[in-house]
Amino acid sequence: MHKMTFDITVPVLNEAPTLAQQIKILHAFLRTHFPVAGQWRIVIADNGSTDDTFAIAERLAAVLPEVAVVKVPRRGVGLALKTSWGQSQADIVGYMDLDLATDLPHFLEAYAALAEQSYDIVYATRLHPQAKVIGRTLRREIASRGFNWLLKRYLGVHFSDGMCGFKFLRRAVYPQLYERGAQNDGWFFSTELLTVAEWMGLKIYELPVRWTDDVSSSRVKILPLAKRYLQDMHQLKKRKGVVRT
Repeated sequence: MHKMTFDITVPVLNEAPTLAQQIKILHAFLRTHFPVAGQWRIVIADNGSTDDTFAIAERLAAVLPEVAVVKVPRRGVGLALKTSWGQSQADIVGYMDLDLATDLPHFLEAYAALAEQSYDIVYATRLHPQAKVIGRTLRREIASRGFNWLLKRYLGVHFSDGMCGFKFLRRAVYPQLYERGAQNDGWFFSTELLTVAEWMGLKIYELPVRWTDDVSSSRVKILPLAKRYLQDMHQLKKRKGVVRT
């Protein structure tokens, strides 16, 4: 059976203290489970770092042949992912956060769903009854559930968790997702992918995960983020009719 190739993009912004350690953990995991040379890459997508992040990423790429670096001149997770995926030649593209909050063995499930079960897109969910969330504050839990409730009511979607930083898709469907509305330069791009995929009727795999919150590294400001998400939801809803025609 054909072994599908894949690129895992890790978007980073000023992550010099932990970048090398985390990428080496991910690299070791992938090399153990996918030993075939040339099957996969880790793409570090630096979106506007002002510390030594990019230099460290280049050093990692120099010693680890499966690591590549993409430099994005300005901030934006969505922009980093679009830049990386737009340059990819892999069968599967996707991303995970540098903190590796989602347990790495879940990637094996995601890969199987795409490569062996004909799913188009896989998303991790922390809000499924079978998911296990460790260390998350009540404030962040309420904010997450509130955001996803709004998504369901306002955009008419059914997926359980729009924002978890662990999603993978067949690269062949990415141009359609982009053309039909998954274009945001910021964090909302993650939600756009699922929303547009659902509106298009793509085959979506929901993956309940074990997820550990790294509270010490969180930079999320909930109120400004909520305001921006509401604006982004409004813009995306305007495209709903376009997607369905």
